[in-house]
Amino acid sequence: MLLKLKPTVRYSIAAAGLSAALLAPISAQAEDIVVGVENLSYYPHYTMDGGEYGGFARALLDAWAADQGHNLTYKPFPITRLMSMLVNGEVDLKYPDNAYWSADMKQDKNVIYSEQIVEYIDGVSVKPEKIGAGMGAVETLGTVRGFTPWSWLDETKSGQVKLSEVNELDGLVKQAVSDRIDAAYANVAVIQHHLSETGQDGALVFDPDLKHTRDFYYMSSTTKPGLIEDFNGWMAANQDKVDALKAEYNVALD
Repeated sequence: MLLKLKPTVRYSIAAAGLSAALLAPISAQAEDIVVGVENLSYYPHYTMDGGEYGGFARALLDAWAADQGHNLTYKPFPITRLMSMLVNGEVDLKYPDNAYWSADMKQDKNVIYSEQIVEYIDGVSVKPEKIGAGMGAVETLGTVRGFTPWSWLDETKSGQVKLSEVNELDGLVKQAVSDRIDAAYANVAVIQHHLSETGQDGALVFDPDLKHTRDFYYMSSTTKPGLIEDFNGWMAANQDKVDALKAEYNVALD
């Protein structure tokens, strides 16, 4: 089902054997595909590190391409520019996406979305001593430039909460740990992974009592609905493989 909702890295994969092809209920002719991705370190979901795309997203899309015989080129862009590339048809696919993101840019555009790929929580991470302090304790909320803290939109638009944007996740974490901002708004799994990798376990914790968003990442296209259909069919036929990748990269939510 197709959902209409709300430096370049080259990766080539040979066509899979007949047995793999027979598993997929939908197959498309093998294609050279340009996948637009965010030029951002957002591991374990995805990352662009040293010109190499990685994380769960890379593993998932590579597995699909290997089984279906597609050739993928991952092209990283800043978040806002990537959305422009999608709506202008300058990339074949965009990952991740969600119908709520940049809805004004997508107006009157024929954006097609895949089925739900992976669930995520975007929420507020604070220093442990600030847990339970409530909304009133957040005067300055930090986020990565290009991201919209949807659940805090009323507060940031009204000026009740000041929004502070940084270019990289590392800068966001540093600001929250050093009290330059009151809280960091980002993917909770990504923040926790970053803290673990930088030897700062427990420096910030997710406050579930503060406003947060629980939703799904999708893949989108404005020019290749057949690829979205092909991907949906592959996911349906390979749910065990998809679930194993989610477990491997620790992106599955309870």
